[in-house]
Amino acid sequence: MEFVSGYRDEFLDFAALLFGWFRKFTAKRGAGGASLEGHWRQLEAQIRRLPQDPALWVLHVLPNHSVGISLGQGAEPGPGPGLGVAGFLGDEPPLQLRDLSPYVSFVSLEEGEEAEEEEEKGDKEGAGVEKADPEEGGEPAPSSREPRQEAKPAGETEEAEQEAGGGEDDRRADKADDEAGPERRKGWRSEAAPLHLSCLLLVTDEHGTILGIDLLMDGTQGSAGKGSGTENLVPRAYALLCHSMACPMGSGDPRKPRQLTVGDAQLHRDLESLVPRLGVKLAKTPMRTWGPRPGFTFASLRARTCHVCHRHSFEVKLTPCPQCSAVLYCGEACLRADWRRCPDDVSHRFWCPRLAGFMERAGELASLPFSYTAEVTSETFNKEAFLASRGLTRGYWTQLSMLIPGPGTPRHPRGSTPALSLLLGGDPYQLLQGDGPALMPPVPPDPPRGIFGSWQDYYTWRGLSLDSPMAVLLTYPLTVYYIITHLVPQSFPELNIQNKQSLKIHVVEAGKEFDLVMVFWELLVLLPHVALELQFVGDGLPPDSDQQHFTLQRDGPEVSVRPGSGVSARLSSSTKEKGGRRDLQIKVSARPYHLLQGPKPDLVIGFNSGFGLKDTWLSSLPRLQSLRVPAFFTESSEYGCVMDDQTMAVATGGGTSPPRPNPFRSPFRLRAADNCMPWYCNAFIFHLVYKPPQGSGARPAPGPAPPVPTPTAPPAPARRRRREKKPGRGARRRR
Repeated sequence: MEFVSGYRDEFLDFAALLFGWFRKFTAKRGAGGASLEGHWRQLEAQIRRLPQDPALWVLHVLPNHSVGISLGQGAEPGPGPGLGVAGFLGDEPPLQLRDLSPYVSFVSLEEGEEAEEEEEKGDKEGAGVEKADPEEGGEPAPSSREPRQEAKPAGETEEAEQEAGGGEDDRRADKADDEAGPERRKGWRSEAAPLHLSCLLLVTDEHGTILGIDLLMDGTQGSAGKGSGTENLVPRAYALLCHSMACPMGSGDPRKPRQLTVGDAQLHRDLESLVPRLGVKLAKTPMRTWGPRPGFTFASLRARTCHVCHRHSFEVKLTPCPQCSAVLYCGEACLRADWRRCPDDVSHRFWCPRLAGFMERAGELASLPFSYTAEVTSETFNKEAFLASRGLTRGYWTQLSMLIPGPGTPRHPRGSTPALSLLLGGDPYQLLQGDGPALMPPVPPDPPRGIFGSWQDYYTWRGLSLDSPMAVLLTYPLTVYYIITHLVPQSFPELNIQNKQSLKIHVVEAGKEFDLVMVFWELLVLLPHVALELQFVGDGLPPDSDQQHFTLQRDGPEVSVRPGSGVSARLSSSTKEKGGRRDLQIKVSARPYHLLQGPKPDLVIGFNSGFGLKDTWLSSLPRLQSLRVPAFFTESSEYGCVMDDQTMAVATGGGTSPPRPNPFRSPFRLRAADNCMPWYCNAFIFHLVYKPPQGSGARPAPGPAPPVPTPTAPPAPARRRRREKKPGRGARRRR
């Protein structure tokens, strides 16, 4: 698939931006050679001519004592490709954070330090003197206790290699000799000792937008204000400030701040004579009140990338295609290259008129009844700031953004079943709460009298204010409810699904929805007469959760645990059952769907499926074809629906129904780095149209709308697309 905005972990886009900017910053800082002084004078003169930013800028000095970076076998030390930057920005970028594990991972240094202290203590008691084992070349390796040489000042070419681990070779050899086998390296992706990020320099504006970053590795610089590292920290900080003004990372044109404040007293004094060279006023006193606290968040980064060369907006100016306004390019060369790609069905010439039609749905998708709709459906939506301003920084809300919970806040880990203590607590909405008052009102005493078809109707019955953001989490159970009550009766009336007292539903290729599994409790509130069984299936689920299951019961606050068969938690909903007890059973199968064994389900549902992104769909779709069970899927864009139809045709010879907007889609617009298309979680719904059995004589169901005529020349700025539509044609025949 060409566009992965609705499927890619947003942290990967964030990391790609950070490392892309840092790589450019490192190259600029190390350039110059003999003309280094002249280079800096020229840069200072350029910055003095920049326009002034009315916002206050802050230089943060953030020490780190607990987290290290471990490089795997697929990576080499260094701030460039060694940290997987090519993988971040390449033609086939990773989609999940776990895809980076062969290259880089984060480890806790605290456990390693404790073990190292115990080992050193044993060495002292046994020998009293530490010995250095010789290396392969015969030269003795220096002891790990020897003081490290101080780093060179900013600007020298060897600096980038040293700070990224180039000076770690001796230490790593000594570490490998001293460690007592692979037990010490258990949990590390590489045999080398993890790199220590001793300090993080961060430039932001007063709103939290990140403008620049520098990493001080291995503690060679020391911490600010402790004398030994300060003389090296000053040129690093000054270089970072200059590059942040000339090339701001977050957003906007090059600019200098109205005023600058520093988060470290010693560094503030050392920069007093340097900052005025840039025409920037330094605050009289350092900033003493700021610190990482639960209510603070850095603003979402809005830097975009070129769809072809993947360069960020801080490197080049990006403009959308003049005809479809959907795809971003850095210039005419990349637009023409994408226009003429081969084969033809992957070229922009083929997709341009189709993408133009997708862009016309932006207004319809943004038509929602909430009071915050204008903010959350904007292309510049700042999700982290929105959630933080409402105190939504704990529980399931951390699963939807890059926010991390504050100290002492319990967190439901990603990719795992809910903690037993949460199930036994008797409150199914505990993980849906924020830092303020309860977000979910008590369950209405009477079941719903009618069928809900919009957020407005559901919010009114449930007693929710239209200012409540609960729709972001409840989009998953409400989408299941909409499929059961609206779509299945329309498309498969012979199933008589509305009169069934029990339903077995398979949630295939489960991902984020499994991390939010407790939100499906709302199905028991909406469908009190139905006993539901949800089986989450997918090879992306945690292996340790395979074959686990638990039952949520609505008949009281009592709790029972059944050894060997899962957990049974009775949660109070303040609703008395009239037709007997109705339970919600949750089962987990951590395997591809085509390898699942068991009885046939009543219904199959997949959220934001992306058939073209995983090869397992080429086996799972034929399995669904053989079961011929009603299967409904959501997508985050119309583009994804078209790609799913093509994949279904290749895998089975069938197709998909025309997609329809989901009235219970998430109101949050998803970030898109290389395009301007509207992406929303669960935005569209379609069902699979199976190929008729051989010899049945049945005609295949109608497929999607006919393709739009493909233009033959690249778009020009003044050219308008044609709106004529050709007459419809029959379903495509594929063998």
